[in-house]
Amino acid sequence: MARTQTALYPGTFDPVHNGHLDIIVRARQIFGRVIVGVLTNIEKDTLFPADVRVAMLRAAITRPTGIEVRPFHGLTVEFARRVGARVIVRGLRAMMDFEYELKMAAMNKRLSPEIETVFMMTSPELAYLSSTLIREVSAFGGSVAGLVPAGVVRRLRRITSSHAR
Repeated sequence: MARTQTALYPGTFDPVHNGHLDIIVRARQIFGRVIVGVLTNIEKDTLFPADVRVAMLRAAITRPTGIEVRPFHGLTVEFARRVGARVIVRGLRAMMDFEYELKMAAMNKRLSPEIETVFMMTSPELAYLSSTLIREVSAFGGSVAGLVPAGVVRRLRRITSSHAR
């Protein structure tokens, strides 16, 4: 894979956490350009609206050279085509992720044979993180500092304190 290749890293990122950032940084070391696609998923109720998720990601990416954050809706492969990505990057934490991601990769390949899916293992120290877990810990008043960017910690605290009233 050439460093000039464009890769798409799609997800809901609700909220972004350090596991996501790990994949973004490592993907950028391989690909010349990484587009982080923030999905509006009609199947999911999100804590943060898409524009806030985009803003949190942009604020969290400290070295933005070669990395872009864009919102999208619809099929991932169609968005990949629109942005010129021939590779979709997906992070894997555990076997459970692999089974789901394998199905998605197979469907994407059927829809767009020219687009490849590349799986990257999340760094072991971050493998337990998920946005769902972050939201749950935060909702019950637990600290997520060090697991998410500082701006995300502040936003989660505001939501938690407004729900506690």
